[in-house]
Amino acid sequence: MVSISDIATALESILTENASALARPSGFVRRESKLTGPLFTKTLVLGWLANPDASLSELCQVVAELGVSITPQGLEERFGPRAVAYLEQLLTRAVEKFIAAEPTAIPILARFGQVIIEDSTTIGLPDALSEYWQGTGERTGHNQSALKLQVRFDLCTGRLRGPLLQAGRAHDKTSPLQTSLPPVGSLHLADLGYFSLDRLADEDAANVYWLRRLPVLTAVFDSEGRRWELRRLLDVQHTAQGTVDLEVSIGNEKRLGCRLLGVRVPQAVADQRRRKLHAEARHKGQPVSQARLKLADWTILVTNCPPELLSIEEALVLARVRWQIELLFKLWKSQGGLDRSRSKQPLRILSEVYAKLLGLLIQHWFLLLSCWSRPERSLIKAASTVRHNVALLIAALSGYLDLHLAIGHIQSTIALGCRMNPRRKAPNAYQLLLNLPEVAYA
Repeated sequence: MVSISDIATALESILTENASALARPSGFVRRESKLTGPLFTKTLVLGWLANPDASLSELCQVVAELGVSITPQGLEERFGPRAVAYLEQLLTRAVEKFIAAEPTAIPILARFGQVIIEDSTTIGLPDALSEYWQGTGERTGHNQSALKLQVRFDLCTGRLRGPLLQAGRAHDKTSPLQTSLPPVGSLHLADLGYFSLDRLADEDAANVYWLRRLPVLTAVFDSEGRRWELRRLLDVQHTAQGTVDLEVSIGNEKRLGCRLLGVRVPQAVADQRRRKLHAEARHKGQPVSQARLKLADWTILVTNCPPELLSIEEALVLARVRWQIELLFKLWKSQGGLDRSRSKQPLRILSEVYAKLLGLLIQHWFLLLSCWSRPERSLIKAASTVRHNVALLIAALSGYLDLHLAIGHIQSTIALGCRMNPRRKAPNAYQLLLNLPEVAYA
């Protein structure tokens, strides 16, 4: 799939060709200047990729490595509305790149064309940026600006769709990604914020498989058309092992046929869930949902996968794997510094978010090239290796090294050492997937 040449081409395309092509139309470059569009882009993207907390002085050192001298004040002056527009357009071009790895060698994932996880993450912004991206605090006077990133993530090949940008106040159901269906034969996992019976029916009709948590107030009907209170249905139908696997229909006006999967959890887990529900209710100043409290004893899923394709045990493991996208967001924020800045200047902060997102996309491309096909890959270690070797990319993009050789060195370094150690007490996600028993399926 992805090769060293593919990464080299993508880097040149974004950091040089597109950066040059967009500089004047966006208004960022209006006259001849030593700080060209490509130079400005490489400085911010690679500088903050190497060190997410880099100061203006440190970024000026990156400019010097790229062959130009500029003062921190001179760089600071370039952060304005035109820089924001320029970097946003460049990010839009970058997310259109098709970069995918060889599929991860895990049998259960190979049953589906893709295993797509969809979710969003939000970045708080200064209130002064509300004209760019509106937040959720229109009533309180706080949190006036926030940026939501919508992402689809194929667990098999690591390919990203997104991040696509949305106002922080937007509901996940309005995500730009909702306008397109996943590929035929893929398995689609998403959080409750995306739950829509009409959407699931469309995916079912398009031969897309889905696996979702069930909202507690959803109407549930048995195979004979009788409506059940969900907790009572689980209590009546569960096996001696505390599991439920039933053919049901969900929804009132439009009923959608599916499998209802339920597993009773240990008492300690149920108690922890109830404590969390009470804490959330106190935070929102709302009463605790009694329906959710009653169902805390159960993990409840719905799917259109037939039993011969996906057992209840396998469904539970795949539902846990949905958290892999949360780990990706955590990697972007904690190590990539996506949600922090040394600056207090709003437009510089927004420019920094866009530049860091470009750097994190480049980082992800290196992960796909170097280690994605190995189940035991450590994205934390791999991302750290990329950051430590940004100087090689800067030298190569400046013409001092061969770009293919620099990329190849980073690839081999990641491939040699960036692996997770297996765990006995709390197995990693890849261990859970690999430990599933092999079964025959149609």
